[in-house]
Amino acid sequence: MATADRTTVEQQYEDQLRGASDSAGITGYILHRAKPHLPPWLCVGGIGLASLGSLLWEGSAAAGVGLTLASVALTGVTWWAGKATGQQRRLHSAITVAAGSAWLTGACLAGPLTGPLPDLYLMGGPALALSWNIRMVLRRNVDGTTVGGTDKGLLEKVGLARAQIGATSVEPNRVTAKMALEAGEQTNEDVARVLPRIASALDLPKSAVRYMPDPDSARRGDLVIVPEDMLAQVAEWEGPSNLGGSIAEPLVIGRYDDGSPLVIWLPGDPEIKRNSTHVLIAGGTGSGKGETALNLMTEILSRRDVLLWVSDPKMFQDFRPLLPGMDWSAEGGPDTEVMVEAIKVVIPARTRWLGAHGYRQWIPAAALRQNDPAQTCQPGRACGCEGMPFLVTWMEEAANTLRLMGDDAFTGIAQEARSAGVSLIVSLQRPSYDQMSTSTRASLPSVIALGCDPRDEGFSLPDTVIDAGAHPGAWGNRRPGYCYVVSPGIPEDRYPSPGRTFALPHTATPTMEALAGWAQHNGATADPITAGAAKAVAGQNYTGRPALGTAPVLRLVTDEGDAGMEAESHGLLVDPEDAGIDPEADLPGDEDGDDVPLWESPGYKPSPEEARELFADALEEFETAGQMVVGPKDFIDWCDRHNLSRPWVSARLKDAALDGRLEPTSVTGRWRIIPQLVEA
Repeated sequence: MATADRTTVEQQYEDQLRGASDSAGITGYILHRAKPHLPPWLCVGGIGLASLGSLLWEGSAAAGVGLTLASVALTGVTWWAGKATGQQRRLHSAITVAAGSAWLTGACLAGPLTGPLPDLYLMGGPALALSWNIRMVLRRNVDGTTVGGTDKGLLEKVGLARAQIGATSVEPNRVTAKMALEAGEQTNEDVARVLPRIASALDLPKSAVRYMPDPDSARRGDLVIVPEDMLAQVAEWEGPSNLGGSIAEPLVIGRYDDGSPLVIWLPGDPEIKRNSTHVLIAGGTGSGKGETALNLMTEILSRRDVLLWVSDPKMFQDFRPLLPGMDWSAEGGPDTEVMVEAIKVVIPARTRWLGAHGYRQWIPAAALRQNDPAQTCQPGRACGCEGMPFLVTWMEEAANTLRLMGDDAFTGIAQEARSAGVSLIVSLQRPSYDQMSTSTRASLPSVIALGCDPRDEGFSLPDTVIDAGAHPGAWGNRRPGYCYVVSPGIPEDRYPSPGRTFALPHTATPTMEALAGWAQHNGATADPITAGAAKAVAGQNYTGRPALGTAPVLRLVTDEGDAGMEAESHGLLVDPEDAGIDPEADLPGDEDGDDVPLWESPGYKPSPEEARELFADALEEFETAGQMVVGPKDFIDWCDRHNLSRPWVSARLKDAALDGRLEPTSVTGRWRIIPQLVEA
């Protein structure tokens, strides 16, 4: 490889040392090394030749004035031109020009051989030339520490004059420089405070300048500068990144500002010591939470060994194309209460199964049929148990659920679910302490922080990431999809690097529908342990993923017969048992027995035995309707109809709990219905 093709100065230097060792090679090496040092000596020789001007100007007063003014002007211009360089270079240049121009003025007026002028030339000229040669030699430093330069001027402006800039690596649209602060005088916190001033000096946005402290030093770190916002150009979603892969592989949801993929992991990996994680998606209105959720949700549904349970009080407005691929979907309110209670029961059931099969945490092998004798619940032989897929439980618009169930509704799940192969994803606008308990927030180690109010940055990101230069508050809702991602598996120096999730336009809907169909056909089905625990709590509310071709669709008209009936009745559907009634016929007259009061009639209060039967029937009606979590407020109309009070209902709810028909939830006054066994 030719010397010119070598990429670094050190490599070129080594190539030169490897040259021929004969006289021609040594001579060539000396001449090659001497060439960079010749300009100062040529300048000294040039000044000596210029002194021959004494033949024209010797003893001329006018020439003396002109040369003196020229000398002063040239020195001043040198000092002014060196303003943008380091202080040492500026002073060295000005002294060199002043000394050379002063000697030349004297030599031109009195003659170069007059008095001490020749001695000054012979001693001062080589000294100045050698000083520049020494400066050039010292500029090459194998340790990478630079001396002087514009970096020092920048650091002086921001109050870090004594800091040193070390080895610098330049990548496409990314510059990383090692920084060493003055020992005993400066700390990494000083750099974090002046990051906005560095951005101002470089005329860049605050998010373009970051500082990553060295965890092993209080005064060393990396200064990262990204001069161009590559995220300004929208990148559209092109489909799942790894269709049919494992959920243990990275989920690609966008790209960083240097063009590298933005990824996140949910399960842990014991081989590389990466923990399983829960995720908080936080961002203000218009920040792009919906598209971020779609990116992550499509990646989850494209994997072969995962189940997805989703609660969305917005009635799946954004996620409608993906509904058929979900194993369980709940539209908020009581349905979400049931899902949360089911998750609490599912976690210990899954943990028990994983422990019995020798898994300390979920790994992809746990989703396969257990044919390995090392992973068995039957000592001495393979048990052949059906595998257990990973489970993702997603709480969209979680603020609604937290208002319904209390700010610690997810605390137990977040603290216990990771070891059970369950990942909790919580999405809400403002994860403040008045909406979510601090215990829950502390149990969500991963966060996708989108644009927010500047005052809410601390609710989304750790202080260390904000100090390193992350500022989602600078975006607000002006840059949808811009985000910071903090999660296990991502290098810590990436935490303050902004990324942007892929855009999913309306044209992506057919692709999402096709993905949901793929998940119906190829995705994992709930294992007996998970499905059994869910059904024990939710009853008919949990049915598992719909079969292929039976995607849930909300519509009033379900078949052609209903469509014809709707057309005949101008949009009103008629029950089949009432189809023969003539709406124009007169009502029948009174018949015998019509005036006999019934015990359900208004004003009649049932006996205690009748009331208990009515209450039992009401619980069955709730269970049949799929409402598995009830409380006194759900019996308001029922109490009015039967002339019973709410305190009486509260007492019966407690009695039913003692009888095993109900079980208390984490919310005071709310009870979960225990499904009744039905004889075969």
